[in-house]
Amino acid sequence: MTHILLVEDEVKLARFVELQLNYEGYQVSIAYDGLTALTAARKLHLDLVILDWMLPGLSGLEICRRLRSISDKVPIILLTVKDEVSDRIVGLDAGADDYLVKPFSVDELLARVDTHLRRSQQVGTADVLEFKDLTLNRRTRQVYREQRLIELTTKEFDLLEYLLTHPRQIITCDRILGEVWGCDFIGDANMIEIHMRYLRLKLEANNEKCLIQTVSGVGYTLHD
Repeated sequence: MTHILLVEDEVKLARFVELQLNYEGYQVSIAYDGLTALTAARKLHLDLVILDWMLPGLSGLEICRRLRSISDKVPIILLTVKDEVSDRIVGLDAGADDYLVKPFSVDELLARVDTHLRRSQQVGTADVLEFKDLTLNRRTRQVYREQRLIELTTKEFDLLEYLLTHPRQIITCDRILGEVWGCDFIGDANMIEIHMRYLRLKLEANNEKCLIQTVSGVGYTLHD
């Protein structure tokens, strides 16, 4: 049975969401604070985490970062009242796969849960992706340009991983938002442009050849 960890300090909301998830056939564990969530994440085999941003003790962002140190693959959906694009970027860069603003529709939450669970099951099994002199290791989450180790944020890594799984294809901004940020995520091309700019700066820090090309008015492609 699919096991979901729900981290939410509002008891009534947590109970309501738990019941809805149970009705859909999911096994649910609840944590009302950050430390309990981290303990549960270490002990349980989880398929997905629903994580509130504002929590007593450790914030949801810090929990997200620590959960990522435990598991690179478990999807994390962040719940928050913060709805600015800058807040979304901060949350996603901390390692969240998706972002849902409170108050939210439970049907929307269930749809996102289903989407991320299906996506995690469809991810390819190859540990190492390569293109020219660029290497990405999914297991260690390390990226190299020849022998140079490149430090990336979580979302930069996810973005590069997606490009590497679709080399030489022109990928639209809408598709990138849907596949990297989540199919229902509301964002714009400016956010993608910001992440692409930082990613390129890191990949080309030693004046290496540009591999990520912009297709004006359409999107991006990984091309030599």
